[in-house]
Amino acid sequence: MYNFKLLILFFILNFGALAIGSWLMDKGPTTNWYLSLNKAPWSPPGWLFGVAWTTIMLCFSFYMTSLIGHKPLTYIWILFFIQFTLNISWNYFFFNIHMIGVALFILISLTVLVGYFLINFYNLMGKKSLLIAPYFIWLLIACSLNMYAYFKN
Repeated sequence: MYNFKLLILFFILNFGALAIGSWLMDKGPTTNWYLSLNKAPWSPPGWLFGVAWTTIMLCFSFYMTSLIGHKPLTYIWILFFIQFTLNISWNYFFFNIHMIGVALFILISLTVLVGYFLINFYNLMGKKSLLIAPYFIWLLIACSLNMYAYFKN
């Protein structure tokens, strides 16, 4: 029963982060500022972001539930909440106050942190590490998109 409650907690936290991030970006993707940005030619269509983030947060919730089930260490929770904060804050810096460079730094930091989860806990998690792979891959794509926006605007 502990794992089910923990899974529900991670669903609430992870999807809550998406909701807070959406709130912080305000109308970001529909603003004149964003629409006039030079965007990377490989930018995915808008609908894919919702599908990707839903999939990522579902997988990440299962990953974190399993990780905490194996090793309920305080530092794992600290890493999770750093990830939570970085994930949310990117929206504000990029879409709301248009600080593309700061947003890029946040995104790179988040990518390194998720990569740390992937690599550092691989021996413990084994094949369950595949649950965090979509997050890491998406962040690499997001970094390339943010980097393009930073250098081309």
